[in-house]
Amino acid sequence: MKKDTMKKKGFLRENVEAILLAIVLALFIRTFVIQAFKIPSGSMKQTLQIGDHILVNKFIYGIKIPFLRKTIISIKNPKRGDIIVFKFPEDPDKDFIKRVTGIAGDVVEIRDKDVYVNRKRLNQGAGYGIHMDPNIIPANMQPRDNLGPIVVPEDSLFVMGDNRDHSYDSRFWGFVNLKAVKGRAFIIYWSWDKENFGVRWNRIGQILK
Repeated sequence: MKKDTMKKKGFLRENVEAILLAIVLALFIRTFVIQAFKIPSGSMKQTLQIGDHILVNKFIYGIKIPFLRKTIISIKNPKRGDIIVFKFPEDPDKDFIKRVTGIAGDVVEIRDKDVYVNRKRLNQGAGYGIHMDPNIIPANMQPRDNLGPIVVPEDSLFVMGDNRDHSYDSRFWGFVNLKAVKGRAFIIYWSWDKENFGVRWNRIGQILK
């Protein structure tokens, strides 16, 4: 009986240790390497649809101390064109996802919906920087279609949604501090179409660009 009891205790201990190790590894990966996010709005259409589930590389820009947002190992900074997840400046409890349009030192200007960075018009390819509203709003009413020129400050980013006419981004609330950046979105691992109650199989596995 004693041997059986010892075997059971040994088996239980091994399983508990395996479970604890799995939990620690999962927390480590989620904190420092990769985290999953769900797209709740259409501000990044057509690149990202409502109901897309994405993975974000948290390691690519460096290793940060959780909660303190302090980088202990810096690897590189986001570059123009990166799709990033960051803490919303007006409410740090919320995560936003946008595309980097301008980095520190860049001069950003928007003229009648056209975006210029350092006096060069952005090359907006298919599905990138779409406009769904033909109306142009003057700068004295709001900055959606006309803004600047403005200079991106040090350690900051200017970000915009790909769905230009329906995105609440740097045009309205300003810049993103590098400390607020959580990582770069790189792949869609699941996509659920709530309206049609079905899986968007053709989107699963898409690499984000």
